[in-house]
Amino acid sequence: MRIFRRRKKDDSPQAGSGGDADTAVAESKGLVEGLRSGLKKTHDKITGGLKSVLKGGGNLDEELIEQVEEQLYLADMGPRTVLRLCDQLREAYKGGEIAETGEVIPFLKERIKADLARWDTALKLPENPPAVILVVGVNGSGKTTTIGKLAHRFRKEGKSVLLAACDTFRAGAGEQLKIWAEWTRSEIVKNESADPAAVAFDAMGKAVSQEYDVLIVDTAGRVHTRKNLMSELQKIQRVVSKKLPDAPHETIMVLDANTGQNGISQAMKFSECLELTGLVLAKLDGTARGGIVFGMRDQIDIPVKFVGIGQEPEDLACFDPEKFVDALFE
Repeated sequence: MRIFRRRKKDDSPQAGSGGDADTAVAESKGLVEGLRSGLKKTHDKITGGLKSVLKGGGNLDEELIEQVEEQLYLADMGPRTVLRLCDQLREAYKGGEIAETGEVIPFLKERIKADLARWDTALKLPENPPAVILVVGVNGSGKTTTIGKLAHRFRKEGKSVLLAACDTFRAGAGEQLKIWAEWTRSEIVKNESADPAAVAFDAMGKAVSQEYDVLIVDTAGRVHTRKNLMSELQKIQRVVSKKLPDAPHETIMVLDANTGQNGISQAMKFSECLELTGLVLAKLDGTARGGIVFGMRDQIDIPVKFVGIGQEPEDLACFDPEKFVDALFE
């Protein structure tokens, strides 16, 4: 992710030295520990389930492979992913690549890592600010909280952040976003208009004229079956792009990990109306359904860019496929 210039020298929280190797190592360890903690329920579901059928040790056979397949289904990894992984497992078993039960988890782990590594999970932000991020999702997905965490992340990097309160539908949404703006020392645009596109227009004007580094656009939660509400999102997108070509630079959908495979269906429907560039999987710490990530790779192939692994502002982690898989299969 490109780090933009600060808008003012004293305009952001104090950041650590970028050249401090010890700080980098500490942050990496912190991320790993955070993932371990946040993914504990999913880890117990996936790895615990696999170990329960492989605990006897000894030679692998077709019956054990079928039990492994059942555990992967129970872990909410999605039918396509489970079938593909188990086909690869059977092929490796029949070809003599693996023979013992102790080799199964390492085999699956490496196959999943290789698959997820094909995703480009970095934010695609322009060299010249403002970078515009449109955030969408269904009701209750954790969208506004995710925006607050994103603002916190950008402010720590020394960027100036503007928030657009385009959720004019939900009572209290603007106030909730205002609290995050105050906490992160970001700015916010909100007005009395009931038209979200009008708020987006005003926010774009301010972001461009006052040279903010990042504009994050909040939107009302909506279900994909309401065509008028989906059309409203498209209108916001058009208003943003008219003010600044190529914007929004990222259109990110926030999914509640608790919804499991239903979250994939939501993303598929939203992607029919919007060009989604990435996903945030929120509330991972409260569910055992983190296996949804693997189903996403097979069914919608929209990269997960962040995962929510706790309640604190720092608990929004960049999605690192290798660290994520390590935490699940440790």
